[in-house]
Amino acid sequence: MGFFSFLGRVLFASIFILSAWQMFNEFGDDGGPAVKEVAPKLVGIQKFVASKLGESVTVDARNFVAASIALKGLGGLLFVFSSTLGAYLLIVHLLFTAPILYDFYNYKFGEPEFLELSQEFLQCVAFVGALLIFLGMKTSIVRRQLRKKNPKSKTS
Repeated sequence: MGFFSFLGRVLFASIFILSAWQMFNEFGDDGGPAVKEVAPKLVGIQKFVASKLGESVTVDARNFVAASIALKGLGGLLFVFSSTLGAYLLIVHLLFTAPILYDFYNYKFGEPEFLELSQEFLQCVAFVGALLIFLGMKTSIVRRQLRKKNPKSKTS
């Protein structure tokens, strides 16, 4: 069971690690294609936040992509070694990037973009669910091990 658990974590984390590696290689001086894709979406979110709060909030697209690379890479590597911190980093990455990258809510139902973006968004939701299952199983195993170590009564 231990080998299959490790193999499953490697396969799951490979999605994030390989994506981070590709984004890192393409980053360059201008931030690469990821910055070009994220920048207009961040502007839309900044306008929305400014309309609700009354103050402008600026997020640099290069910093956003760099943080995404760091969270995916480090989280994926830690997750391979069964670290709960890695799972939490991947969850944070998915919670912040999925609504921005896969903005299906800006399209009407039935448009091709709506279907494609909503499927990608739901895939991210499924990833978060898998990570939550991992965290739940990890904590239940620790609790079960603590219960097994009941002190034996001394007979004198």
